Amino acid sequence: MLIRNKKTFSVGVVFAISFLAVLGFIFSPVFDGKNGLVFSDDMFNKLSKGSSYFIPKVAKSIKKVEGKSLSVKIKLDKVEEAENTAKLFTSAGATVNLNDAKMTIQGDLGVILLRALNDADAMYKNDGKAVSERYGYDEKTAMKNWWAALDKVNKQLKKEKLIAEAKVVSDVIKKGIEPGYNFYHIDADKVADHAGMMSGLLIFYVVYTMWWGYAIFYIFDGIGLSMKKAKVKKEA
Repeated sequence: MLIRNKKTFSVGVVFAISFLAVLGFIFSPVFDGKNGLVFSDDMFNKLSKGSSYFIPKVAKSIKKVEGKSLSVKIKLDKVEEAENTAKLFTSAGATVNLNDAKMTIQGDLGVILLRALNDADAMYKNDGKAVSERYGYDEKTAMKNWWAALDKVNKQLKKEKLIAEAKVVSDVIKKGIEPGYNFYHIDADKVADHAGMMSGLLIFYVVYTMWWGYAIFYIFDGIGLSMKKAKVKKEA
């Protein structure tokens, strides 16, 4: 390889070596026993959870459907799933009739949704034991069953043009059940408490990306490969 500019080539090599050295440090378990990627991922998950607690607001919206009767027929994928899902609705005072994987549910929509939201709240607060003891099976499976059943209830309500009721069901699913399930076993942190670290990580990410870019630029420039604006030919 012919080096045409030793100075810029040397700068590029130094940048590349230092970049790789930092990369090796990032992948080392020096951040509380975790590597840099796992540590930063855990931190952003905690911050994300801390800004995703909408359950009290959803609880207020459920009051709009308190006392409203729910009577729907839904079909789940498996008989066992339907049997376990029936336990969720009966715990909220609903009447459930099973025919294989088909369910007929009758009950107070507000009470049912509040039960689902309370389970989601327990999961959000990492108290899955309360959920599993209530239904006699795994808490994450229970939340999956809530999600699947209420999603079908939501679609049925929309078919019946009960848009306001469907909106409340959708809020329980998206702002209660999903965060409770997705953030289970993750501690919640506030962004304000880690603003400095978060800003530092974002700045480092931008600088580190540019770091490698300059390494490539200087190395290529050193061996004579560079991008220059083409000269415009003038017609005689």
